[in-house]
Order: sequence, then structure tokens, then C-alpha cells
Amino acid sequence: MKMKTVLVIINCIILAIGNCGGPLMTRLYFRNGGKRIWFSSFLQTSGCPIILLPLLFSFLTRHRQQQEQEEPKTTLFLIKPPLFLASVVVGLLIGFDNYLYAYGLAYLPVSTSSLIISSQLAFTAFFAFFMVKQRFTPFTINAVVLLTLGAGSLALHADGDKLPKETRKEYIVGFVMTVAAAVLYAFVLPLVELAYKKASQRISYTLVLEMQLVLCFVATCFCLVGMLADGDFKELGREAREFKLGGSKHYCLVVAFTAVIWQGFFLGSIGMIFCASSLVSGVLISALLPLTEVLAVLFFKEKFQAEKGVSLFLSLWGFVSYFYGKIQSEKEKKKTQEAELSQLPATESFA
Repeated sequence: MKMKTVLVIINCIILAIGNCGGPLMTRLYFRNGGKRIWFSSFLQTSGCPIILLPLLFSFLTRHRQQQEQEEPKTTLFLIKPPLFLASVVVGLLIGFDNYLYAYGLAYLPVSTSSLIISSQLAFTAFFAFFMVKQRFTPFTINAVVLLTLGAGSLALHADGDKLPKETRKEYIVGFVMTVAAAVLYAFVLPLVELAYKKASQRISYTLVLEMQLVLCFVATCFCLVGMLADGDFKELGREAREFKLGGSKHYCLVVAFTAVIWQGFFLGSIGMIFCASSLVSGVLISALLPLTEVLAVLFFKEKFQAEKGVSLFLSLWGFVSYFYGKIQSEKEKKKTQEAELSQLPATESFA
């Protein structure tokens, strides 16, 4: 099996765990008495020190190989200033996106939030077209339209989907914040791909991990400033003691698992951009959302009204349309290549 195929499989698994588990863990926090939005935003990227483990393994491997080949001293990090600065910018955007998403999830059921986020693919396709010249097909356009309609259908019947003790105003604000989070992250994905293309150095998976570490660290610091400004540190102790799921001990477990699982989402999505493209990463994120909805209904007993069914149907239709278009596109590409090869002049061989 090729190394790139292995990386694709690993990143798909990591992305699936993070994409499905992250929203459920965040909702579990809010559902059991958690109220600090900046703290919830902070948790989404604070698990980034985990990346140091594979980076240490990569460094030791490179160091051993260079010693065997008697090459100069091994550099600790591969990332150069231009890519480092790009990672800082992306990190700030992700930090703000974390806040928007956490704010929305504080007032929306996971199933509703996931359906809204499915519209992210439409925005990713739009930004990818202008930023990295992503090629559009009729199937891609169809998928974009269907996913947009699917998310939009949820806005028609907001009253039947509010959480207990939630006002209509809070629901609408949560809805708008979640849409804004989808749009911003849809912009971030092609931006990362553009950074890869414009980089003045070869992009390796180790470099991808380094970028992930930088942008998550910056996003975490951004949210940390928000926590300080909002007085979260004064409230966390009381919040832990009053946590409905089982007090401080279970609160710490929820916090730790939330940080680790969310890191899988960011690592998987950035990794898939390296292995394929920003649009493929966006498609996989959207394709996993129906599973997140089902899990939310099973674990949190969330309502699944008719409009959610319509939205889910449109979303799945959009995914099928996109993947069918990709298959057809690959077939056409293969036929074109075969036709070009058949037109090449035959070479004569001499004994």
C-alpha cells in the first residue's frame, strides 16, 4: 500500500472521530451546566500539544537517517518564516471561528447545528474556485445548490427546534453564528491549500503537522485572551463543582476528552488538504455530518422533525451528486489520456 494511501486512511479516521465526537462533547458540556463560550472555544484547539509526539518521532527518524548519511545537523523544525506567518493568520481565523461555532452550539441542538454546517461545502467550493482555481462540474454545482437548500430549510421552522428555556432570539442568534462559522471555516480550508501552493519549500506531512501545531497554538491563545476578558477563570471552579453529570471529576474528564477529540477534527481536515484538496476535505466533513445527527438523536434524544428529514435528504443527495461527478470526471480524464496516447506516433525498434 502506498504511503499516501495510508495517510489518507489515517486522516479519514481521525477526521471522522473529531467531526462526530467534537460537537457531541461540546454539547455535553453545555447540556450539563457549562456556560462559558470562550472556554468551550479554547477547548477546540487546546489539545494541540498532542502533535508534539508525532513531531518528536519524525525528528528522531530524520536525525537517525542523516547520521547514517553523515549529513549536517538535523533541524528541529522544518517550517520557514513565510509558512509560519501564514499559519499564524490561519490560527487567528480559526480562533474566531471556534468562538462562533461554540456560541451557536450553546443554543442549538447538535443535529440542527450539523445540518447548518453541511452548507459549508457550498462555501468551500465557492472560495476554492477563486482561491485555488478548483474546477467545477455540473455535479459539483448541483451538490452546492442542494446543500445550501438543505441548510436553508431549517430556518423555516425555528420554533419547533428550540432547546428547553431558550428564547426565539437566542435560537436565531445561535443559527446566525453557526452559519457564520460555516462560512469562515469554508474560507480557511482553501486558504490553507493556497498556503501549501505558495510555500517556498516542499510540503511534507511533517511540515503539515508543524503548521497544525502553530495554527492551533495561535487559535488557543486567541481564545485564552477571550477567556481572560470574559472572566472565565473566576467561574470555572464553581462550574466544575455544579456540573450536573457528576461534579468536578466528570467535568475534568469531559474537558480533557473534548480537547483531544476536537484536535482530531483539525488534524484530519488539514491532513486531507495535504493528501487531496480543500474541497475534498470539505466534502468529507459534510459527508460525516449525517452520522453526527444520528448520534445526537440517539445520545441526547433530540427531536427530528420533518424539516430536518428534508434537510438530511437534500444533504445526502448533494453528497451522492458530488461523488458521482468525481467518478465521472475521473473516467473522462482517463479516456482523454488514453486517446492522447493512442495518437502518439509508434516508435520502431531495431534489432
